[in-house]
Amino acid sequence: MFLDEQAHSQDTADTLGGRIITAREAQELTTSQLARRLGVTSTTMRSWETDRSEPRSNRLINLAGVLNVSPSWLLTGYGERPSNSLSETEIQHLQSSVQRIREQAAQIIDELNELESRLEVYESYVE
Repeated sequence: MFLDEQAHSQDTADTLGGRIITAREAQELTTSQLARRLGVTSTTMRSWETDRSEPRSNRLINLAGVLNVSPSWLLTGYGERPSNSLSETEIQHLQSSVQRIREQAAQIIDELNELESRLEVYESYVE
């Protein structure tokens, strides 16, 4: 079964549309998400992925950029294949985002604690 899946994967990567799908999946994007990022319709994107049509050169360059692959790989399949591993820059960005969100969560918790204290004081005053 694994060999069949591997052969299927190679078959689909033999066309421009197949390589678009391979790169899109490596970026964990849906067809609709990719279409939105490129400013095209989902129908257009599906046509490219099924090899019913091809993007113009300017769209191909944009497509390669969004998918983080070279335009020549998209066109010919030669060169570095896409990978879904993160670059060092992407890892650093994710780490800084996690840290920022943690700091925001800590501020929210502090604010909640302060509001609860104020409510407790108010409730004891009212009783």
